[in-house]
Amino acid sequence: MVLAAGLGTRMRPLTDTTPKPLVKVGGKALLDHVLDRLAEAGVERAVVNVHHLADQIVRHVERRQRPRVVVSDEREQILGTGGGIVKALPLLGDAPFYLVNSDTIWVEGPRPNLRRLADAFFPTEMDALLLLAATATSIGYEGRGDFAMAPDGRLAPRAEHEVVPFAYAGVAILSPALFAGAPAGEFPLTRLFAAAAEAGRLYGLRLEGTWMHVGTPEAIRAAETAILTSAV
Repeated sequence: MVLAAGLGTRMRPLTDTTPKPLVKVGGKALLDHVLDRLAEAGVERAVVNVHHLADQIVRHVERRQRPRVVVSDEREQILGTGGGIVKALPLLGDAPFYLVNSDTIWVEGPRPNLRRLADAFFPTEMDALLLLAATATSIGYEGRGDFAMAPDGRLAPRAEHEVVPFAYAGVAILSPALFAGAPAGEFPLTRLFAAAAEAGRLYGLRLEGTWMHVGTPEAIRAAETAILTSAV
């Protein structure tokens, strides 16, 4: 599943007329960066949710052949990251699935990160496996981190005044079991991550390569520079 229903307020004024997933970085829409990564990993079908300027995204994904895109339409309501996935669960099926934010970009390391996630996911032990980026080496990220990671890969969310070494890179493998008993309507996915961490079933995998946080218009240039540098 690709989360593409956000309002993109921090990316204004670009998102006044263009949905954030269609903002271009290096001549390619953010959404296409993500869908191309999924295609490279062998994903044949992707669910993309839409809300803000939804018609533009729907028209854009109609051209995709790999992966084939199914739209989860949220134009009538704001559901948040958690509520959007709950609405799309009937389209996603009963097996664990990739979740990717539509605004995440990374330069690969020695091994493709999506395949590394798949190899490391064990549904008997995990409800979610998150791809994590080291805050010290990420581009465009200025936060205090999201998680601390134990030697066995289990995650603990950052406390309010704490600084932790890893940021969630907007990529994960989730089990449908994570959503058992999830509330109806709008809610953030972080609420379920916190519950999984409390149960000892939230794990992380460190990204190999370089992650770029493309949250503002200013961050686009930094991401483009990193992509060009990696191609040299």
